[in-house]
Amino acid sequence: MAKTIQAIRGMNDLSPTDSPLWQWIEGQVRETFASYGYAEIRSPILESTNLFARGVGEETDIVSKEMFTFKDRDDESLTLRPEGTAGCVRAAIEHGWIYNQEQRLWYIGPMFRYERPQKGRYRQFHQAGVEIFGIANPEADAELILLTARLWEKLGIREHVSLQLNSIGSLDARKKYNEALVAFLNQHIDVLDEDCKRRLTTNPLRILDTKNEQIQAVLNNAPKLHDYLDEEAKNHFAQVCQILDQMGVKYEINQKLVRGLDYYNKTVFEWVTTALGSQGTVCGGGRYDGLVEQLGGHATEGVGFAMGLERLVLLVQEVNPTVALPRAVDIYVVHTGEGTTAKAFELAENVRSAFPQLRTMLHCSGGNFKKQFKRADKSGAKLALVLGESEVAEKNVVIKDLHGEVEQITVSQANLISELQARFK
Repeated sequence: MAKTIQAIRGMNDLSPTDSPLWQWIEGQVRETFASYGYAEIRSPILESTNLFARGVGEETDIVSKEMFTFKDRDDESLTLRPEGTAGCVRAAIEHGWIYNQEQRLWYIGPMFRYERPQKGRYRQFHQAGVEIFGIANPEADAELILLTARLWEKLGIREHVSLQLNSIGSLDARKKYNEALVAFLNQHIDVLDEDCKRRLTTNPLRILDTKNEQIQAVLNNAPKLHDYLDEEAKNHFAQVCQILDQMGVKYEINQKLVRGLDYYNKTVFEWVTTALGSQGTVCGGGRYDGLVEQLGGHATEGVGFAMGLERLVLLVQEVNPTVALPRAVDIYVVHTGEGTTAKAFELAENVRSAFPQLRTMLHCSGGNFKKQFKRADKSGAKLALVLGESEVAEKNVVIKDLHGEVEQITVSQANLISELQARFK
């Protein structure tokens, strides 16, 4: 017997029972992005490896440890995208979408990272994100945060997420701060774990968000990043905070928040939750004013965020289990007897034409009425439309409420649509 082929470790199947919640969340995401006037971009999942090395940063964990990278037949190094921003910037530069113009874009789709699979984290995972190009003002930063806050309200999770906010200033300010931070940490080298020792020479800022509690205790006495910010960055951050205050969005300024990618500057933010156990990030982003130029485009300001859909799904399941999902099936067409099949097809198509928003399923696997009604009940449909030989002969149809809320009735096929309109107002 041939060996059963299984999914690759960390690549997760989505079952038919799970997909309605995913579809509902994705629908809320798309609807919210569109309501702010953002336009969708769809970019390839496979890009040149150099795009992420230059954009994300060669010393980041993503590039150094987590990418799916391979050589193609022409010996070119290719990578399955580990995040969405770099590909979005590449596309915008290549097609001239952001040259001397503003763009507000969004994307949704699979990403890939070779990390240890765990609850809510897979090697193929899904993100939705937004990117704004060509707007230097702090209003753009604030709008992204307000957009996400509105989405949390729609998903029913607003009370279970909190906003952390920081400014990491300009590249020059970070360089000066890095020097001060490294000098401080070298005085405590015996406390640092191997990962932090490596980052000391590659990406010192990432030490600030280590999960090692002993190192965090030492960092409480470290130099503060905000003491190294220039006036422009301070004013920019103050205006972001002012808008959020005016709009009633609560936040915590966390000077250890730096984000994990090299391209960020000025504003960075994360929405975090403790509803799934230890604190986890639901959504994160910030400003990246130098990335477009770094990837070969004209100097263009940028700001954006990304959210992991797997974690969003888990959070909605945990704190909003009563979310009203659409039925898998609304109407189930039952038929048996001589001459009923063709009429059942005709009936089902007429109903779909009249009610494109409803899900109409036609029974196709034969069997008597008892078997068919079992299938209809299992489908979760609200109504069954029943055709037997007598109904076809008399041009009628039986409407049966599968939940017993309304008495079964027989109507003429000519009046079926108007009757269903009354049932599905």
